[in-house]
Amino acid sequence: MVSAKPPLATVGWREAVDLPDLGVTGLAAKIDTGAQTSSLHALEPELFDRDGAHWVRFLLDLGAGFAPRRVEAPHVEHRSITSSNGTAEERLIVKTSLAIGEMRFRTEFSLADRSDMKYPVLIGRMALRRRFCVDPGRSWLQSAKPF
Repeated sequence: MVSAKPPLATVGWREAVDLPDLGVTGLAAKIDTGAQTSSLHALEPELFDRDGAHWVRFLLDLGAGFAPRRVEAPHVEHRSITSSNGTAEERLIVKTSLAIGEMRFRTEFSLADRSDMKYPVLIGRMALRRRFCVDPGRSWLQSAKPF
């Protein structure tokens, strides 16, 4: 007998998310199935070593009305990411915990200057797959509106 898989949680095209390892809650995020990798609005990245492991320190821009916060996360790698305008660029990749609604898991984020974007966090396919379905016509299904 094959057991049925439980239904996936549904997210809207925007949700408030938490980054528990970075001490950040209630960040407005755009859900983007067109993006493979999630992205954080990060400024002034600085690589350093801690206990023999590679880390990155950066200013995490929390969006309008909030002061940026200096945070640190394990540095996973450098990767070529194609941005929404079609230009490939080398970006630092970090891995940290992400919470959407009741679900918490570790995922990768590219660090990018998202100052020309409305949302400081973009959640891509790799974070969503096998965890969530997306309802592109709705918002704030797993969270209260953060602003």
